[in-house]
Amino acid sequence: MENKTEYKGLKFYWILFINTFYISAFTVGGGYVIAGILQKTFVDKLKLIDEDEMLELIAIAQSAPGLLALNTSAVIGYKLRGLKGALVTVLGAVLPPFIIIIAVSYFYHAIKDNEVVQVALSFMQVGIGIVILDVVVGMFQKAMKNERAFKIPVFIAALLASLVFNVNVGFIVLASGTLGFLYTYFKGKAGKKA
Repeated sequence: MENKTEYKGLKFYWILFINTFYISAFTVGGGYVIAGILQKTFVDKLKLIDEDEMLELIAIAQSAPGLLALNTSAVIGYKLRGLKGALVTVLGAVLPPFIIIIAVSYFYHAIKDNEVVQVALSFMQVGIGIVILDVVVGMFQKAMKNERAFKIPVFIAALLASLVFNVNVGFIVLASGTLGFLYTYFKGKAGKKA
């Protein structure tokens, strides 16, 4: 992994800002899509965060109240450069939607009933679904790298809680994290006894 200290001063903040700005401006589909693309950018492209850390950051962002894309940007910035980094990445993530919403609201009456726009949006939904599926499959594969015997029952329980019982996602993430903590705690205790 490239050493993140090689980026110094304002250049590093510019890298944080321009990447979150670009991702936020050109990604359609909401938080899960943007979280996945942030992962590909900061893990694979820039090599500033490793895969396991990124999964943990996304889990933290998911469990916090608010928008997933904004939360993920904030925790990435905070991880890399503290409060200043978080402010820079949040600014980069917030500016594009703000600018786009202002532009759309200006032209809203001209395009709201336009059939071409409606068809284009419906086709975009299909593409967004595929991108979200790609992100979910990738995250699932990375999450299941080790401790599968423990993680698979947790996955099944979380899936049932969400799909069958409509349990709030925040509670599912909190319960999964608690189970992971307890598993690690008791596993460590058992290892010390042996």
